[in-house]
Amino acid sequence: MITGSIVALITPMKADTGEVDWPALERLIEWHIAEGTQAIGAVGTTGEAPTLGWEEHIEVIRYCVQVVAGRIPVIAGTGANSTVEAVELTAAAKRCGADAALLVAPYYNRPTQEGMYRHFRAVAEAVDIPQILYNVPARTASDLLPETVERLARLPNVVGIKEASGNLDRVRELLGRVGPDFAVYSGDDATACELMLLGGRGNISVTANVAPRAMRRLCDLALAGRAAEARALQESLMPLHRALFLESNPIPVKWAAAQLGLCEPGIRLPLTELSPAHHEAVRAALRACGVAPPAAVEKAP
Repeated sequence: MITGSIVALITPMKADTGEVDWPALERLIEWHIAEGTQAIGAVGTTGEAPTLGWEEHIEVIRYCVQVVAGRIPVIAGTGANSTVEAVELTAAAKRCGADAALLVAPYYNRPTQEGMYRHFRAVAEAVDIPQILYNVPARTASDLLPETVERLARLPNVVGIKEASGNLDRVRELLGRVGPDFAVYSGDDATACELMLLGGRGNISVTANVAPRAMRRLCDLALAGRAAEARALQESLMPLHRALFLESNPIPVKWAAAQLGLCEPGIRLPLTELSPAHHEAVRAALRACGVAPPAAVEKAP
């Protein structure tokens, strides 16, 4: 079972062309492994999956798997609001060697709970790879309810859920409905500590893009049940958690990563660079949380 600090990795892009910056992606992955990140989440929301072409999407998964080379798990974002497309992407992720697939609840077309059940069941039956559900109702306009998750958890290769509602009552209900072999992960940095203390297995994190060591420490403390220490660390990170959502994710975190020298500030339309009005707030949050450029970046000419 994949546990702990899982980065919802940005996809670095060239500032002038918007093309994927492959050398920067390799550097990011190596840095995360060195900093203690326990799994890579590739081409999800934070990885700008909606603006990547089909072949690009698959190539980013393949490249991440190649660079990681088995050192930590790679979870590939393969969700879609078309069941056929989700099956095809998930099958491609398996061929690329991904360790698991992350499938967002179908968005925009607003299926019923039965429709979502049949959608995820179809993908699970079509592709033999561990699959993690992803519920983020603020983005999808559909809410994967606990009773539907309970049904899906009976499928042998549906192994967990990324719950990004930020609703801890929802988390308690989920944990009460699923067995010990089904992992509940946080998809909301602001409530991740409490989710893990309740019995969740880890955090698929935006903040880990710029503070991977701190997020690893937070997960270690929370998963060990060291509540006071975990909550104290979480409180110190809250300015950063908040600042990284001053505009739609991944706008602030890509800008912050560029400020740290981790990548260029490239981002694809319809997303735009962070508004200047928020620059100082994000810089201040980075400083408040003790986030500084990696040593290799600081020494770069």
